This record gives sequence, structure tokens and C-alpha cells, in this order.
Amino acid sequence: MLDPHELYELTDDLPDLGQPVLIQALTGFVDAGNASRLAREQLLTSLDARTIATFDLDQLFDYRSRRPIMTFVEDHWESYDAPKLELHLLRDDDETPFLLLTGPEPDVQWERFVAAVAGLTARLDVRLTVGLNSIPMAVPHTRPTGVTAHATRPELISGHEPWLQRVQVPASVGHLLEFRLGEMGRDAVGFAAHVPHYVAQAEYPAAAEVLLTSVSRATGLLLPNEELRSSAEVVRVEIDRQVAQTEDAAALVQALEEQYDAFARGRGEKNLLAPELGSLPSAEELAAELERFLAEQSRPNEGGN
Repeated sequence: MLDPHELYELTDDLPDLGQPVLIQALTGFVDAGNASRLAREQLLTSLDARTIATFDLDQLFDYRSRRPIMTFVEDHWESYDAPKLELHLLRDDDETPFLLLTGPEPDVQWERFVAAVAGLTARLDVRLTVGLNSIPMAVPHTRPTGVTAHATRPELISGHEPWLQRVQVPASVGHLLEFRLGEMGRDAVGFAAHVPHYVAQAEYPAAAEVLLTSVSRATGLLLPNEELRSSAEVVRVEIDRQVAQTEDAAALVQALEEQYDAFARGRGEKNLLAPELGSLPSAEELAAELERFLAEQSRPNEGGN
């Protein structure tokens, strides 16, 4: 096996990090409502960020399936938006250092990449790795945004009740990282925000806010989310307006509200996807929906930074 450590370069002038949290928010997997992207951008724009490690993306990225953008002006190429896979050092609102892994999900060498990131977590004495995702669900926008939590130890997500029982979904390198870290006896958690399926292709800041709030509760980090909360209120008003204009949309939301409320009343006794709730999807249908959504996102030019 090729040496995983040769996949990245780590800066030599690192400050004392203590035992930092590492948040991984790679692009390329399911990101309903663009929640992971919004959360990632909120952190990078609201907090001072410094790149401390860069990965050799030429070994990991399929340029022909996810072609980066070049800008042509009149008679010459002006710029090339090169994809980057980087590890950033940030400090929360209380000046506590933490790490953020950003960039496109690798197309190849998953095990080598996971070994490289796991090696970095050991080298930097990371105490907890946190993954961010968002998934389309048969839930209404008029109810609190839910989140599915998973971890290498149940103690890491105490207070979170399961929404699902057993389901097979397309893999991601982030989920594989969590799985491998668990096999190594290292702590890792993941949060997947639930986005109403009828707004999954639009920006849904309420889900991004839930992701950052979940990370804060799990780690103690003070992460900025006021901007996301304000954006969520604006989006909620706009969705309400559009739903009110269409009788079918209003009926759909009402049906989802009734199903959600029935589930909430029986929480702990029923699974969100249980057949007793009528038209909510089965586990197999959810997996198919995730696969369809992932296929729609996997278009050329998605590679981004």
C-alpha cells in the first residue's frame, strides 16, 4: 500500500492546539439544501482560518468527471479555479482552536485517504472527529429541523434519539472515515440534517444552523450561527408564501405535518420510516431517494473548493 502520509503536506509552524476537534465537511456527497456547504462557508467567513495542511489532489481527483472551471476572456484564459483539499485551523468565538477539512470528496484511493486523515488526527492529537451531511426527508418545513446522529460510541451522542433503524445507502469517504476511526478506537461522530424533500435543491439555512448547533453541543465549541438563523427566517417566509400559492403544495405540507406530529407523539415507539405512518418512504425507498439525489448532484463542475 502506498504511504498515506505522502498524500499531504503539513505546515511546520503549528501553534499548541491542545486536543482539537476536527470537523470534516467535504463536497461531493449528499448535501440536501446545501446545508453542509452553508455551514462550512459560515465557519470560513466568520472566523479567521489558516491552512495548515494541503492534500495532493492530483492523486485523488477525477478531473474528467468533475471538470474544474476556467474563465476565458476575449482572447486568453484568465483564470483556473483549481480544486483544493485542505485542512484549516480556526478558532471559535471563545478562541478555542479547532480544525476544518474542506474540499472535494476523493474519487479514488479512499482507504489511503482515510488512513492519511486518521494519521493526521493522531499526529495532531484530535480528540473528536465530526462529519457533516444533510439528507432529503419526508418532513415539513413548518416543524423543527431534525438531525440524525451517529457515532463510534453511543455516549458521544447521548440525548439524540434514532430516526432510522436499518438502511443501506451509498457510501461516502466521510462515513468510511468515521467507521475506520471507530475500528481504531478513536472517537468520531456524524450529523445529518433533515431537509424537506421539496426544497432539497435550494438553499436551506435552517439545516445548516442545526448542523452547527449539533456540533457545538457535542464538542463545546462556540460556533457562529446567528447569520444562518436570520437567513433561515427569511427562507421560511418565502417557502410559506410559495406554498400558499399552490393548493397541491399546501395539501402536501399539511399531510407531512400530520405525519410528523403523529411520529412526534409516538417517539420512541415508532421509526420515522415505519409503515404505520402511511405514505412515508420505506428504508429501501429512502436509499433510492438518496442515490437519486446523489446522482443529480454528481454533475460536471461540482468539484469546487
